[in-house]
Amino acid sequence: MTAAVPFNDLRRQTASLENELAAAVNRVLLSGWYILGPECTAFDEEFAAYCGAAHCVSVANGTDALELALRSLGVGPGDQVATVANAGGYSTAAIRQAGAEPVYVDIDPSTMNMSAVDLAPRLTPRVRAVIATHLYGRMADVRVLLKVTGGIPLIEDCAQSHGASIGGKKAGSWGALACFSFYPTKNLGALGDGGAITTNDPHLARKVKSLRQYGWSGKYHSAEYGRNSRLDEMQAAVLRTKLPHLDRWNVRRREIASLYTEALAGRPVICPRDFGEENVAHLYVIRTTARDAVRAALLARGISTDIHYPVPDHRQEAARGTEAGAAELPVTEQCAGEILTLPCFPELEDDEIAAVAEALREIK
Repeated sequence: MTAAVPFNDLRRQTASLENELAAAVNRVLLSGWYILGPECTAFDEEFAAYCGAAHCVSVANGTDALELALRSLGVGPGDQVATVANAGGYSTAAIRQAGAEPVYVDIDPSTMNMSAVDLAPRLTPRVRAVIATHLYGRMADVRVLLKVTGGIPLIEDCAQSHGASIGGKKAGSWGALACFSFYPTKNLGALGDGGAITTNDPHLARKVKSLRQYGWSGKYHSAEYGRNSRLDEMQAAVLRTKLPHLDRWNVRRREIASLYTEALAGRPVICPRDFGEENVAHLYVIRTTARDAVRAALLARGISTDIHYPVPDHRQEAARGTEAGAAELPVTEQCAGEILTLPCFPELEDDEIAAVAEALREIK
């Protein structure tokens, strides 16, 4: 058996930045300011500039970002929000928390992102927003989606696409709002939870800022009811430290993904392709009708894998008996039974990549 290849190892990235991170953490410790202070303000400015957006509002996590984005648009009970069912359930959770109902859209089999063709007939007058996830690091075709949505606000779910772009225009600058997660495994990850919303609309930015802190119009004065969803200074300092490395890490992810795709040439699997600017290879996901056998064969060689995601939202137990749970999504369901995620993180060593590639070439 070859040496074990982990699915991810966050210790490697942390170790490579040990001195920088220690300095950032110490800076916060000595400041005496730990919530929504100068580190958060600076990160919001730096991340907005990186994304090419006018505003960034940091929040506690990516799911809160989605919910607050919806609420800033006035989405609530009686409304519907169009989204996909193959992205881990985060948009569904946010839609439900906002009091609305999800309307599931099937996916394009070649990208596993939202199908614009399937979206169009689902846009009834009750649909108040569309959440398009840039899944696995590949941007959804926002240019076409924006034409289909017309006047319905499009929210980008950028939790897996930090740094991706189309025609030089980055994820996070296309929709009415865009939502990011900084969960530790993301392309830009904190050392805990974190999230952000970017937008070019100053009114929406002000609305989100209020909603993330109890709906305050001023300290201890609530113009409406919001929630507590604040990024802490420690995580903001960590993210500021990591942001300058993001593009380099994305280059490495693309290199690893391209090596896998090369190794899979001629194999009986469907693999992702086109690792240009639109795809930052957050996850490398193949499709095979023999998924369980392939996964077992890789595990026998010490190679860890995962499935993102095994149960679509409309087939979850929580969706049973709901209108959304009755959605017909044949492509989504087929892909859910075939997908398999291989190790793909910037700190993978060359011999580990070679071990995975060798195992892939032996797939029958």
